[in-house]
Amino acid sequence: MLKRRRALVTGATSGIGRGIAEALADAGARVMINGFGDAGEIGALCADLSRRSGAAALHHGADMARPGDIADMLALAEAEMGGVDILVNNAGIQHVAPLESFPPERWDAVIAVNLSAAFHTISGLIGAMKERGWGRIVNIASAHSKVASPHKAAYVAAKHGLVGLTRTAALESAAAGVTVNAVSPGFVLTPLVEAQIPDLARTRGIGEDAVVRDVILAGQPSRRFVEIGEVAGTVLFLCSDAGAGITGANLSVDGGWTAQ
Repeated sequence: MLKRRRALVTGATSGIGRGIAEALADAGARVMINGFGDAGEIGALCADLSRRSGAAALHHGADMARPGDIADMLALAEAEMGGVDILVNNAGIQHVAPLESFPPERWDAVIAVNLSAAFHTISGLIGAMKERGWGRIVNIASAHSKVASPHKAAYVAAKHGLVGLTRTAALESAAAGVTVNAVSPGFVLTPLVEAQIPDLARTRGIGEDAVVRDVILAGQPSRRFVEIGEVAGTVLFLCSDAGAGITGANLSVDGGWTAQ
């Protein structure tokens, strides 16, 4: 479906980003991944993506909070792949604290990685996509792009801003064969979320099953985690010809969370 397309997925060495990279490779796209991690594990992931797509996968370890790193990553994509047809902005970080004690440096970091990085990648790639007459940009937002939660000021602000950026980019490129959309997952059982469960159980004095049922999934009517494959499948649809008429949208994959 995406044979000969070239994809860049940020934050793709684990979790949702990795699942998206695998789905794109399975559809035939050559993939460049970005993210941190063990060099051996990243090498094995690139080898697997190469096998899935039939085209050599690449990795760039850009710190997405640093515009210079992002520019280097885009330059490598141009030099090694000849450009990028599909951009998935997935990299993200989180910090939780009340506003009165929210560290300014953590605000800056969350905004830089979750919002400003997407501006830098989009602005660096969308012009060439428009010139070629084809492009797909998918920004991984969150249910928190539609609703708020206490103590997540930076994350909620960044994800709301990411949707605004998505809509603006969509309007600027709609006539050029380029679509720009957001996908907003609810809670997904990624390694990051899984690691929080024992801590929540300890601090709340309840079992891990109760943490999942009564804390994490309390606001998700499906009462189950969204699966990585469900998010990746939505991204794959938006990148396909069947999704060509969708642009400027923010698609929820949240088990009904934001329907309430």
